[in-house]
Amino acid sequence: MKASHLWIRTLVPGLPADPKALAARYTAAGLEVEATQEFGAGAESCVLAWVVSTRQHPTKSGLQLVTIDRGGATQEVVCGAPNVPPPGGVVVLAPLGTHLPAKNMTIARRDIGGVASEGMLCSEAELGLSDDSSGIIVFPAGFAEPGARLTDVVPEARDVIFEIGLTPNRPDGLGHVGLAREAAALFGISWQPPAPESTLRRNDRAVADDLDVRIDDADRCPHYGASIVSGAIIAPSPSGVRWRLFALGVRPISNAVDVTNVMMLEHGHPMHAFDADKIRGGRIVVRRAKPGETLVTLDGVTRKLDADDLVIADAEGPIALAGVMGGASSEITDATRRIVLECATFDARGVRRAARRHNLHSESSHRFERGIDHGDTARALEGATAMTARLTGGAASKDVQLRVAKDIPRVRVT
Repeated sequence: MKASHLWIRTLVPGLPADPKALAARYTAAGLEVEATQEFGAGAESCVLAWVVSTRQHPTKSGLQLVTIDRGGATQEVVCGAPNVPPPGGVVVLAPLGTHLPAKNMTIARRDIGGVASEGMLCSEAELGLSDDSSGIIVFPAGFAEPGARLTDVVPEARDVIFEIGLTPNRPDGLGHVGLAREAAALFGISWQPPAPESTLRRNDRAVADDLDVRIDDADRCPHYGASIVSGAIIAPSPSGVRWRLFALGVRPISNAVDVTNVMMLEHGHPMHAFDADKIRGGRIVVRRAKPGETLVTLDGVTRKLDADDLVIADAEGPIALAGVMGGASSEITDATRRIVLECATFDARGVRRAARRHNLHSESSHRFERGIDHGDTARALEGATAMTARLTGGAASKDVQLRVAKDIPRVRVT
């Protein structure tokens, strides 16, 4: 399990700033920190700058001379990136002396075609924030004041990542909420789970107005929650979201899909996002697969379903292999405007059998197989709904629908 020191400290503000102290305490308690990784090393030395003007390099084709305001002073930097923004755009400057471990280089004064360049405008790959080297990092005009440190404006640009070796009896360690709870206990700090975002734009439609949810197999799916976000615009997630996911080994996809991964990494509870307009008949049924049914999963493979497979189906057939992977027929695309968010409890043994049967081991199945906190379904779904509405510019359904087909008694330790 990869875990973010920054994220854990955000959830438990009183923790020591030194990641070594937390790593040592985790290891002593049985959550062995096997390795640590510096993420974004060098980013803390970078500053945000405003583009003042650009002109072509006098002797080198393909290069531009970019005049930037780095806060109280202007300078000219040679840049060959294809996406230098017009005046007012905000870029990231690595000043002289900045060491960038991702490229094993230290920024020094360079003479390029007779023009002195003191500093470098950076791409995400050069700072180790992603593998994107197609252009420099660009923020919109007014994003931050010139001269502000990148890590002060986007804290996720600098982190320490723990590689934690979890034993099968510690599924709570598969989410940052569980790790935060453990850290709070180890350091004697009071703690409350994170509350969903309070600024949530809602519409006047209930989930039941647009979606009929039914559970046919209560033993394999005792709880199923759903919400709907309408008017969504699918786009890349903000840099902080993308960089956090990349640091934790998850590939960013889009704002809607990224939210489900953020919530999985936060709560340890897998989620899924469907395109609501691709759910045929406006119906979701959690049931066993029928003879002869197939499903094309998100990896593009057509899978012949077994009668033991639990599926999420619409009015015409399966659209997801429950707890394992979604189906291609209902995936989120750039054309998606209405999103159904799913957060459910699936039987661990059933998910394990399905994952093995189809040789399809995912981040989702990894967690369901070990057991998730069934009591956090509503909280995680509310959090995902609020975050999805904010990132996509959509409006959430006025409620969250939670179907409870079977009560699961809470275990009380006395």
